[in-house]
Amino acid sequence: MIGNDIVDLALARKESNWKRPRFLDKIFTSDEQLLILKAKNPEIMVWNLWSRKEAAYKIYNRETGIRAFIPIQLECIYKSEASGFVICNKKVYYTQTSILEDKIHTIAVYKKEYFKQIMSISPEANIQKINGIPFLVDNLNKVFKPISISHHGRFSACITI
Repeated sequence: MIGNDIVDLALARKESNWKRPRFLDKIFTSDEQLLILKAKNPEIMVWNLWSRKEAAYKIYNRETGIRAFIPIQLECIYKSEASGFVICNKKVYYTQTSILEDKIHTIAVYKKEYFKQIMSISPEANIQKINGIPFLVDNLNKVFKPISISHHGRFSACITI
């Protein structure tokens, strides 16, 4: 299982005021809020953690079929700017995050060894949704491979194993 999320930092700055009252309380645990408040760049930390939660949620949704807004139930265990894991209802999802000047991109996996198998694919690939969940369709072999699609503002990412 895989998930990914991408954040266009310019658009996030424009559309989301993470400093407004109660925003952090709705999205982040007390430990995560402490990371944000102590961070050298709190804004980057907000979107780093958000991206990890979103990527992990995509796996959780695929596994459970539960579609809900539950960011507070997804707890980021922050190892570094680039790695960590997310826990949701006792399930663990490993994350790798890259931060570039204008974007943050996180990939989440159910098993660490899946990181070595991640491939980017074109969003024009033969993608089909089943119950709202995207799959890459191999018509020749009649195989449905899990994929994760993410887009925000100027950026998009589509990955598979």
